[in-house]
Amino acid sequence: MLFWLVGACVLTLVPGGVLSVQAQTTKLTYSNFFPPTHIQSKLAEAWCQEVEKRTEGRVVVEYFPGETLTKATQVYDGVVTGLSDLGLALFAYTRGRFPVMAAVDLPLGYTSGKVATQVVNAVYKKFQPKELSDTQVMYLHAHGPGLLNTKSKPVRKLEDLKGLKLRGHGTSALIVKALGATPVPMPMPELYQSLQKGVVEGALYPLEVNKGWKMGEVTKYTTASYSVAYTSAFFVVMNKEKWNAFPDDIKQIIEQINAEWSVKHGEAWDSSDLEGFQYSLSLGHDIYGLGKDEAERWKQAVVPVIDEYIQDMKKKGFNGKEIVDFTVETLNQLQK
Repeated sequence: MLFWLVGACVLTLVPGGVLSVQAQTTKLTYSNFFPPTHIQSKLAEAWCQEVEKRTEGRVVVEYFPGETLTKATQVYDGVVTGLSDLGLALFAYTRGRFPVMAAVDLPLGYTSGKVATQVVNAVYKKFQPKELSDTQVMYLHAHGPGLLNTKSKPVRKLEDLKGLKLRGHGTSALIVKALGATPVPMPMPELYQSLQKGVVEGALYPLEVNKGWKMGEVTKYTTASYSVAYTSAFFVVMNKEKWNAFPDDIKQIIEQINAEWSVKHGEAWDSSDLEGFQYSLSLGHDIYGLGKDEAERWKQAVVPVIDEYIQDMKKKGFNGKEIVDFTVETLNQLQK
């Protein structure tokens, strides 16, 4: 029996001179910082399984959740350099690296993960930022409204924030500062212990975190600060060389799965926010709503964050106002 390797196939000459064709398997690695039990991690793993299924085993993806391959802040660079072939993380974990996409994370008053996911994909499609050109973007998604959660002090008005140390990363750190608190940057996997030990006294995050990351065990109060609700946009990217090596039919299969999975992630953010809300209530959490006047005070307090983004982008040679205006307009249309 003789073998020849041609392209992505193995040609085998069997007895009688008949050629059989066997597809060669491409094996990939996927790094994700979410713990394996989190719904976003389960969806990422399901993506891997779906790719193997629809490519009929021609592409197999080995999944590494919980920072077991690269740390949360290293995921993107890990994909660029080949430490992993695929990766999922937040743009905000590498502040300044993704200036265009950072507009999505501004405190614009998001109401759902589904909407936030549509916004981040619209911004990417509109501006096609070069900051993502060193990888192949699979798809993007974004969590539901980021709200204020505290450990031992309820926050009902702006003055209650003074002196509080709150976890914030990227744009959310700027929001924390604008509201009068002190931001302490750290990735989500470090927050639980930091709250336990008193390193921080609270954080801005979507309600799903109280259950998905068990943060409800170390917090007690939620301020429904929807007027300044931000989102955090997530990327799923692939090493560009690995992507370019695929034949067109494989690319088409994966692109179809990507389109489906972006929607799944957005919907999952909303369903898990509801679960997080119910879980918080089951633990006896107090959840406070802001009155109309107080909500407007918070909204005005974060205006400088948006203005600063626009000015900073201008210094970098971008039309920050155009990016923000498009983001706000898209958000408003979707939230009508």
